[in-house]
Amino acid sequence: MEAGPEVLVGSSATPTSEGTPMLRAQVVEEILAQLRRGAKVEVLADAYGVDRKTIRAWRARGAYQARAPQPRVPMLAPHAEWLTARAREVDYNAAVLCRELRSQRGYTGSSQQVLRFVRPLKVAAQQPTATVRFETAPGQQAQVDVGQRRVWQGERWVVAHVFVCTLGFSRRLFARAVPHERLASVLEGQEHAFRHFDGVPEQVVVDNAKPVVLRHTRDTASGKHRVVWHPQYLDFAAHSGVRPWAPWPYRPQTKGKTESGVKDVQRNALAGKRFRAWEHLNEWLLEWALTVADTRVHGTTHAVPRARFAREQLSPRGTRPLYARERVCHQVVATDALVAIGGSRYSVPVQYVGETVTIRELLGSYEILCRGDVIARHAQGPRHRVVMERGHYAGLLRPGRLAAAPAPPRFDPGYPETATVAARDLDIYAAIAEGRPT
Repeated sequence: MEAGPEVLVGSSATPTSEGTPMLRAQVVEEILAQLRRGAKVEVLADAYGVDRKTIRAWRARGAYQARAPQPRVPMLAPHAEWLTARAREVDYNAAVLCRELRSQRGYTGSSQQVLRFVRPLKVAAQQPTATVRFETAPGQQAQVDVGQRRVWQGERWVVAHVFVCTLGFSRRLFARAVPHERLASVLEGQEHAFRHFDGVPEQVVVDNAKPVVLRHTRDTASGKHRVVWHPQYLDFAAHSGVRPWAPWPYRPQTKGKTESGVKDVQRNALAGKRFRAWEHLNEWLLEWALTVADTRVHGTTHAVPRARFAREQLSPRGTRPLYARERVCHQVVATDALVAIGGSRYSVPVQYVGETVTIRELLGSYEILCRGDVIARHAQGPRHRVVMERGHYAGLLRPGRLAAAPAPPRFDPGYPETATVAARDLDIYAAIAEGRPT
């Protein structure tokens, strides 16, 4: 009687999830061959580590037969129709659906199964929304926005706030680095843009930033959209002769021209650049706008912005003065001849140390006055800077030179103007040194 081969338990059998060994086809064929040669079922069961009933079952079949897969019924199958209909009503929120399934329909599965069921329904429901491209007539509109990009300033990796203004018809672009994204920077950027284009459009589309737009409202009776503007920005718009307009929040496509302009500045103008100071950054942005952005063929209009700008119909600025955004405060000049303004410190002439001065904040600059006279002017810079004008320290700072000699003492009692020094014989000093009487 022939015994089966020695086989390590588990080496030729793979346990199923129920713990019953699932024989591979080759092992089953080996067992059947040995059964035909007269091997005992008990010996084969011990050798292969399988149950005797399993071996007898394979002997009865006479050949290997793959086990038919058992169909698994998903736990959500009884709720599929309800889920499909309900998901749309709760905006495809899987957490809400899971809660309702458990509380009202007896579901005991996991929330992940509900999430996997709902996800394709949500994707299928998100059909692309058709939009109409809005093109403006010459001189009708400009769009403005402020973006951020980290740049190298010397050895520092800093955040640059970049104001971008794009004319709707010609697509000419103006960009300028500003200290922050508050109202003063928005006004400064727009004023410089109008000076750059030497004209003013009819309408300016702005972002929904709080410094400009306080809130949006809708009239319940008429359904009309109303924007509550910052009073200072409305005053600037009236001074400049433009009509401001702000879209509903979370609709960036309504100002897509300047959104594209901001990305262009971030990815093209500032990529791989390094600047000495903010003035150097603004010089480069102006050069890039004039030599790159204004001279290439635009992807939408298929025209050069500079050539198309000749057809713009901007209102002339004329001799209109710069918008004066005045904010006045008073300070005492510190001993280092500096006053604190907007998170930075600015110098005044040293003779005003200890004086109370008036600080007038204009558009992009500061004026410092004492008793009604302007004693210093500074361009508004980033926060946490010390701005010192060398001329303010004239007569005090003498770099590279020795300090001037002071005046000689006049009241030394040992040095009267009429005193004379007595002449003594040198033998007297020798006698004092030797201890002899003089």
